[in-house]
Amino acid sequence: MSSALGGAINADGFWILVGAVFIAGLVRGFSGFGTSMIYMPFAGTVLPPVWALITVLVFDAFGPLPNVPRALRDGAPRDVMRLALGAFLGVPLGLFLLYRIDPEVFRWLVSGVSLVLLVLLISGWRYHGEMSRVLTLAIGGLGGVLGGISGLAGPPVIMFYMSSMRAVKVVRANILLYLLMFDFFSLAMMAVSGLLEVQPMMIGILLTLPYLIANIIGAALFRPGFEKIYRWLAYTLIAGAALSNLPLFG
Repeated sequence: MSSALGGAINADGFWILVGAVFIAGLVRGFSGFGTSMIYMPFAGTVLPPVWALITVLVFDAFGPLPNVPRALRDGAPRDVMRLALGAFLGVPLGLFLLYRIDPEVFRWLVSGVSLVLLVLLISGWRYHGEMSRVLTLAIGGLGGVLGGISGLAGPPVIMFYMSSMRAVKVVRANILLYLLMFDFFSLAMMAVSGLLEVQPMMIGILLTLPYLIANIIGAALFRPGFEKIYRWLAYTLIAGAALSNLPLFG
């Protein structure tokens, strides 16, 4: 165990990951989303695609736990369960594709999805159709596929909720709970398939503490009256992470 932890700390780019996960944790704490959109572009530059996903699944499964009681109080359980069921059905396809993707394509995919979502959010685009049970299930499934291949399970769900009239605290809670369930689904499926590897799991464990601390700080900073400021701060950080880690820049 000690040798595995030592190898994780000495892994190339480990301290880059620590910085990325702390920023991602702050954003997740005060906005309820953004972890993978900030962390994965950085992780894609220093880790193989599968390792990058394993690390984010490990720390993201445990880092937000202090915020779960509040999310359970604020969230809409039926919506969360439909989204989670969709993710459960979609994750296997995403993982199947992940194990066959080229690392450079992976970097383009992660940064590209983050930037497309960012443009849609800033543009004010909204879906104005009926938010049916089937649509909720389908959105969760799309998030599961996208999360399995790139770690970005949140974007489809974020866009779905940006179209709703739900209160900010409900949206924030639902996204947090959905992403948490996605993490556990994915880890369980990888474990059953024998696809989990020790070193990326150790890296993920080591990243859990800074992520946990950042989540607590971010949640403490959250004030509903400052929603616009939080949103634009998250947009800026996501754009910086995605642009700076495109394959164009090495």
